[in-house]
Amino acid sequence: MAGTAGTPGTPRVLRAMNDRAALDLLLEHGPLSRTRIGKLTGLSKPTASQLLARLEAAGLVLAGGTTEGRPGPGAQLYEVNPAAAHAAGLDVTPDRVLAAVADITGRTVGRFELPTPGRRAAAPVVRQVTDALDGAVKAAGLVRDDVHRLVIGTPGAFDPGTGRLRYASHLPGWHSPALLGELAAALPMPVEYENDVNLAAVAEQRLGAARGHEDFVLLWNQEGLGAALVLGGRLHRGWTGGAGEVGFLPVPGAPLVRKVSRTGSGGFQELAGSQALPQLARDLGVTSVPTGVYHEAAAALVARAARAEDDPHRRLLRTYATRLATGLASLVSVLDPELVVLSGTSLTAGGEALRTLVQDELEELAASRPRLVVGDVTEHPVLRGALESALATTRDEVFDTSR
Repeated sequence: MAGTAGTPGTPRVLRAMNDRAALDLLLEHGPLSRTRIGKLTGLSKPTASQLLARLEAAGLVLAGGTTEGRPGPGAQLYEVNPAAAHAAGLDVTPDRVLAAVADITGRTVGRFELPTPGRRAAAPVVRQVTDALDGAVKAAGLVRDDVHRLVIGTPGAFDPGTGRLRYASHLPGWHSPALLGELAAALPMPVEYENDVNLAAVAEQRLGAARGHEDFVLLWNQEGLGAALVLGGRLHRGWTGGAGEVGFLPVPGAPLVRKVSRTGSGGFQELAGSQALPQLARDLGVTSVPTGVYHEAAAALVARAARAEDDPHRRLLRTYATRLATGLASLVSVLDPELVVLSGTSLTAGGEALRTLVQDELEELAASRPRLVVGDVTEHPVLRGALESALATTRDEVFDTSR
């Protein structure tokens, strides 16, 4: 045999490639028979049988039920073993830490929400993270050591040069330069950190409206206004992790904000962020403006405006669309993306009515004319993206049978 084991083209590597192809097919399609796996991979029946025996012995697949509805005995079905590995994700906001654990198939098996109300009442960050993770792990019937990898999503981004969280002055306790080391010491699994809006884009790319798209922008409006940039199929994070922090973007129609790192806001945030919507509604004559948590009130207001027939609500939705398109025009003029995904509750609440208005305005304001869509992943998209990110790396490691 030419070469050595582990060299590209050798039997071990080819077997590993076939193993991974079969596992990916089982993840995509669910339980499959040996014959079906052979047809989808192009492998002969004997080779497919050897592959499945190898994966079953490694604990990566399980023999389940049998096919039904055809004459003769049913064929044995195989599926990915859900217990082969688990991954976890955290979605961190100033008000709570939401944690979840998923098995290797992507099914969420445990979830836990830890409220963190107020700067003084919140526990130290390391305890917040471990308590939230332990709650989800316990809900899944597991222990910490069962979790293969953890991805934590936060506003802003950790600067790769300094290890400090930037662009998120509103997240108390997360700005210590020692924090990442303290978390690494407290947790038994590898931990990755990612911007929350980037994770919403991961969720849409893997599961939602951006599937099959290599170049897209996700515009997010919920607790804050931000964007995620996917170029050539990969997240573009920027030199300090700040790519997509469009809330700081100077825009027409808003005062020029200086020293944005101190104020924690910028022109686009002041013009079209969730916190601006209640006052905009009052200025336009909308009565009975919702109160409460500002981003929840904004989502309720946008949802009502998208359904209402009266002039004040129609003016509100049109004005909001123009404000959103004002900032988006700068983004698409520079990036020329194929697609723009509208995500976050203050955008998805407007549905097709808001999307159409923003699309029409953007075509007036920018030479580039990407297609706009409303995001499909509306239930905890940041958390779902964290799980998908953790699962992708976990699968690469656990499904590698070449070692």
